[in-house]
Amino acid sequence: MPILDNKVALITGSGGGMGRAHALLMAERGADIVVADLDGEKAAETAEMVRERGRRAHVETVDMGDTKAVKEMVKSAAAALGPIGILVNNAGFGQRAEFTDISESDFDRMFAVHVRGSFFATQTVIPAMKEARYGKIINIASIWGMTGAPVASHYCGAKAALIGFTKCWAKEFAPWNVHVNAVAPGGVRSGGPLRFDTEETRRAKEEKVPLKRYCEPIEMAYAVAFLASSEADFITGQVLSPNGGEVIVGI
Repeated sequence: MPILDNKVALITGSGGGMGRAHALLMAERGADIVVADLDGEKAAETAEMVRERGRRAHVETVDMGDTKAVKEMVKSAAAALGPIGILVNNAGFGQRAEFTDISESDFDRMFAVHVRGSFFATQTVIPAMKEARYGKIINIASIWGMTGAPVASHYCGAKAALIGFTKCWAKEFAPWNVHVNAVAPGGVRSGGPLRFDTEETRRAKEEKVPLKRYCEPIEMAYAVAFLASSEADFITGQVLSPNGGEVIVGI
């Protein structure tokens, strides 16, 4: 039996990239998928791919920086597919800028999408998870949220906030059997590395990774799907960082 059989997973930012990879892998493993994305056309493409894998899909076009819209999105999704048992806070906003070049609107947008959006999506799904005494919440952070970087301090701060949420929520929601973990990706061949780096720059960065490469989105999806499954039922409050050895922290 698929390890996510008949679970309903809401994945924000799943119109493409890592979010789409999460959606498709979870569908293959038995979950029905709420595809939430700012780009409705791309979200519809992901939803069709989910249906091709034999699972139900529901599309929500939403700006994760709009708190009211986020709350309405979660409620609409639950009405369409049933109570949300898995939430992946994946939606993001990428910008590489030096400290003095970050405007107030840049700062606000970064924290609105990553931090406020994830907070209120979680706040809206948690009552049903508590009632069911079951839930899996996975926050998509970044190695930059653990180590910092010489650029994009607003991004680093927002991703660090998600790690902070993870640790707190894990303790707060544990009495209701709701597990909260974070995945902190290293270099992924999607999103920022494709938008901001030339191929030559990216290859140079990959050479500095002990495994000598960045990962494909599906490799990150394996970590997310694991944490969403019953195989991770004794794991909560943790940060799993698939990064090819680029960052090694802890004991």
